[in-house]
Amino acid sequence: MSLGKLLFIFAGLLLAGSVWAQQPDSSKAMLGLIQNGDTIVFKNIKEVVVFPEREFKNKREYRRYSRYIEKVKKVYPLAVEARELLKEYQPKYDALEDRGDQRKLMKNLEKQLLDKHKEELKKWSISDGRILLKLINRETERTPYSLIQDFRGGFSAVFWQGIAKLFKNDLKAGYEPDDEDKMLEEIVTLIELGYL
Repeated sequence: MSLGKLLFIFAGLLLAGSVWAQQPDSSKAMLGLIQNGDTIVFKNIKEVVVFPEREFKNKREYRRYSRYIEKVKKVYPLAVEARELLKEYQPKYDALEDRGDQRKLMKNLEKQLLDKHKEELKKWSISDGRILLKLINRETERTPYSLIQDFRGGFSAVFWQGIAKLFKNDLKAGYEPDDEDKMLEEIVTLIELGYL
């Protein structure tokens, strides 16, 4: 056997070994279909999201964007928790016929949430709260004002709207992912997909 053939076989074995050593495909084969002698395999693949490349005028603008990402990453888990709590407590709340029992349920929930998050929330800035209000609206598809109004009553909703206005916030403001909140939507989407 010539040296050329040996090198060719050795190179083939190295290539084959590297192929075998690769990580398995993380997507799962779901169904196969044979059509006209060809086998078509259907797979779930990870969603690819494409956003336009963000250009920054200067380092200051880039730092501001980076800080905004960090704020969203800090606040987003609480918005998700709000969504899950709404799913859990809305049926319980609606099942109670007595207004007193409904208030008691909300007071207990409020106390649990304060006990759990009070120290963390003390460290937040006003802009963190503003982001949280937007994300609660995104996750629950309801404004914070309407949530307060439904669960705590109209007087409480008006009171907290007044407090929010003092800090230049608006509990009635909606979430606009295609307009005003476009950057926030991009960041949250990247967080949900595991890129951030």
